[in-house]
Amino acid sequence: MSTSLIGLICIAFMMLLIVLRAPIALTMALIGFGGFAWIVAFDPAVSILANGPFETLSNYSFSPIPMFILMGVFASKAGMSQALFQGAKTMFGSWRGGMGLAAVTSCGIFSAISGSSLATAASMSRVALPEMEKNGYAPTLASGVLAAGGTLGVMIPPSIALLLYALITEQSVGDMFIAGVVPGLLGLVMYGMTVAVVVTLFPATANPGEATTLKQKVMGLKGLLPFSAVFLFIIGGIYTGWFTPTEAAAVGAGATLLIALFRGMRWTQFQAAVSETLVMSAMIFFMIIGAEIFGYFLSVSRISFSLVEYVGSLNLSPYMVLLCVLVLFMLLGCVMDSIAMLLLTVPVVYPLIEAAGFDPIWFGIVAVITVELGLITPPVGMNVFVIKSVAPHISLGDMYKGVVPFVISDLLRLALIVAFPVIAVGLVN
Repeated sequence: MSTSLIGLICIAFMMLLIVLRAPIALTMALIGFGGFAWIVAFDPAVSILANGPFETLSNYSFSPIPMFILMGVFASKAGMSQALFQGAKTMFGSWRGGMGLAAVTSCGIFSAISGSSLATAASMSRVALPEMEKNGYAPTLASGVLAAGGTLGVMIPPSIALLLYALITEQSVGDMFIAGVVPGLLGLVMYGMTVAVVVTLFPATANPGEATTLKQKVMGLKGLLPFSAVFLFIIGGIYTGWFTPTEAAAVGAGATLLIALFRGMRWTQFQAAVSETLVMSAMIFFMIIGAEIFGYFLSVSRISFSLVEYVGSLNLSPYMVLLCVLVLFMLLGCVMDSIAMLLLTVPVVYPLIEAAGFDPIWFGIVAVITVELGLITPPVGMNVFVIKSVAPHISLGDMYKGVVPFVISDLLRLALIVAFPVIAVGLVN
């Protein structure tokens, strides 16, 4: 039996286990170990299982992950989501749909601090959803705005998804973060435009808020400045070379801690933040360890090389190859966590993208936007279920109706970046 056939059998069995809801990290590790033992031998597979976790956890390149998570948890525990929403509401609240714009804006800024879509959706929903409903917003628009706004955490740096993609494909983490700035901000602007279009076509979905004076708007802007400053400092520091992405993670966590302390964070909240960071970091590192062991198996199975040869024999155009990869990402993103999906699929499809001649930095942005789509696309959509846990009185049907305009917006953004790669790589090159 050929090694490629063994690889296909093992991958099919792994997908079956994932469908049966087996833990993805454990599944990747077990299939990687079993497949490597099948192709090579049992003793070398045991050696990988013994040494792989240590090599992964001692890799300095992964050290930004817990720092970026800590930064986001500090932001959440210190009530920054409430300060952001109130500040943005003062700026836009008097417009029809202004609270929706405020929710998108505050989601964008909070996600730039937290780096996590699920954390952004959960934190902002607890603050913004009750006020939007109190102000007469339709459940579809209120939940759709927050579910979509939460996805900005996948793209706007510092993003854990961009960090992992860079490490998997051996790209510069700094370049990936810089490349994510314009597409992330474009997503923020397009979501705001989507809210404006929805409330124009369906005025009953939103009411205008209270009018605010210029002085109140300026005071509201002051509430946004500390958090925006952290984002600009991190990205500016990486772009100018003041510090590396790893150092940026520590600087960002330290700056967010100072803001949280200034806002009155207590010792118990600090302990809870550290504990939550440890739990989330352990989950991600467990998935990374599983992906590393699975990667050894992919190498010896040569399935990626066989896939490249097979696709080459079909004489598909590069953009047809890209379309097939993105459709796969979109389908898996509907039912799988974004980080797990990147760790599972990128090692397999990346050789295809290289063979097709695409820029790896550009493809990373395109891939992460596609993953972003999966967070709000039926039949699962992780962010939708986060909103559902916060607002059980809103039906899933209404939530899915609410995210449809934002899915269309993301598809348009994806098409723009595919058509005009400079949007993603302009700041890097």
